[in-house]
Amino acid sequence: MENNLNLEVYNGIEATVNSYLFTDNESAILVDCLRNSEEAKNLADFIKSKNKNLTHILITHGHPDHYIGMNVMRQEFPSAKIVVTKQEIKNDILGFSTWMESVGWLEKEPSMKPKSETNTNGFDYQNNIGVLNAKELSLANGAILELNSDYSGAECEHLTTIYSKDLNAFFTGDFCYNGVHIWLAVDKKNIAYWKTQLDTFSKGLASLQPKIYPGHGNVTDVSLFAEVKGYIENFENTIATSKTRTEAMDKMKALYPNHKQADFLLFNSVNASISE
Repeated sequence: MENNLNLEVYNGIEATVNSYLFTDNESAILVDCLRNSEEAKNLADFIKSKNKNLTHILITHGHPDHYIGMNVMRQEFPSAKIVVTKQEIKNDILGFSTWMESVGWLEKEPSMKPKSETNTNGFDYQNNIGVLNAKELSLANGAILELNSDYSGAECEHLTTIYSKDLNAFFTGDFCYNGVHIWLAVDKKNIAYWKTQLDTFSKGLASLQPKIYPGHGNVTDVSLFAEVKGYIENFENTIATSKTRTEAMDKMKALYPNHKQADFLLFNSVNASISE
């Protein structure tokens, strides 16, 4: 393959989230690092088995299912740089972790509690995460990953997508889920932009016909953009026509009986949308 670029997908169990490992003859770049430290350790072993120099760990956005493995990665690969494309994503990560600590959601991940004067052993988000402020990352043999974070808020407030010309592959981050219930506990303006951006992806990538690698779920083709938009519209209609959370849950599970993460992603999306 040109530039000797290879891609391997590592499927996480918790949150059905994906990590992506790009390698060439000499180096490796990891995209996202899973929802918990135990799975991240297995991911680290997987990376070590490739016998390549891991240069960068790119975090696409500030949701914990994509970054909680950072401490493990830092310990296992101390020379690798943990990076985001822009300061806003770094701020999102620290903000989410600070909130998670405040509500007790990091008790099982104490190493990811933010470092502070009272918690000197916490994770040093400020110094451990670098900001690229760049549009690409390169591997040792010359392959380039094209990075884009020029989006408005959708599934999250700031998000990076990746395109590999060598692989003709587009990595949507959490703009897309495949066979997994979508996190829709977001503002209506986010949802409106999200649907518009899915149309933009569909039109803009029609001629290239790249493989589509979502943030959650399996690789597929450009038809995923329309599928995700359809899911969002079905969710909106379900919320508008349901009197209770249970009714909404039942309707969505009937529409998507084989989708994963109903008990977490769908449950919390419904709860955020219907007050009881």
